[in-house]
Amino acid sequence: MDFGGLRALDHLNLEINQGEIVALIGPNGAGKTTFFNCLTGIYAPTKGEMLIRPVDKKSRRLNGLKPNYVTEAGLARTFQNIRLFQNMTVLENVMIGRHCRTSAGIVGAIAKNRSQRKEEARIVEDSYAVLEKIGLAGFVNEFAKNLPYGAQRRLEIARAMATEPFLLLLDEPAAGMNPLETRELDELIVRIRDQEGITILLIEHDMKLVMSLSDRIYVVDYGKKIAQGTPDEIRNNPAVIKAYLGEEADA
Repeated sequence: MDFGGLRALDHLNLEINQGEIVALIGPNGAGKTTFFNCLTGIYAPTKGEMLIRPVDKKSRRLNGLKPNYVTEAGLARTFQNIRLFQNMTVLENVMIGRHCRTSAGIVGAIAKNRSQRKEEARIVEDSYAVLEKIGLAGFVNEFAKNLPYGAQRRLEIARAMATEPFLLLLDEPAAGMNPLETRELDELIVRIRDQEGITILLIEHDMKLVMSLSDRIYVVDYGKKIAQGTPDEIRNNPAVIKAYLGEEADA
């Protein structure tokens, strides 16, 4: 991915397998969020291919797809900075995530025919079910802006899950969380993978969380992949220690 004369991603090659929790780590400015933006249609890569192979479906190329079509294809994401509809309720935020799985058009929405009413009721039921899984059912009618910080982070995950993804992209989900919230997030991510069958790719700076969660880790620096492997392999990799973990290793 080039921005003028700057190469933000340089021949970055990653593969995520079904059922994995994979972490993408690296220093600030290494290109991690740029990679997410390419995957989700916000940026169009200068070169290369992005391919998905959902279970029991044909391989599909993501290049050129707009973000809404990427979501329909089964990828959903959260952001570094919380992007909720703050003046809407918790339930309404999740219901918005269901939009890509609805069938009613403008005419149905205006006419409010029987089919449309049934679909709206189903959206409410499905959205509430997601909130129960995430542990936010008790906040269903609360405005998003009134939630504690950690709960807002979980609501973003709930909204992403409402799109029925096979791959969930989490961009620094533990940012700003206290130790208790981080531990709860760790348990939630594992539960999403194990109980919902959703594969997870996350960007994270909390190394304790990364090492405890991940099946595999990719490390990038200046847009290039410098290492990949299990948490133990990454923890002891000299290139990683030099580029990213040096201060902690020295301490």
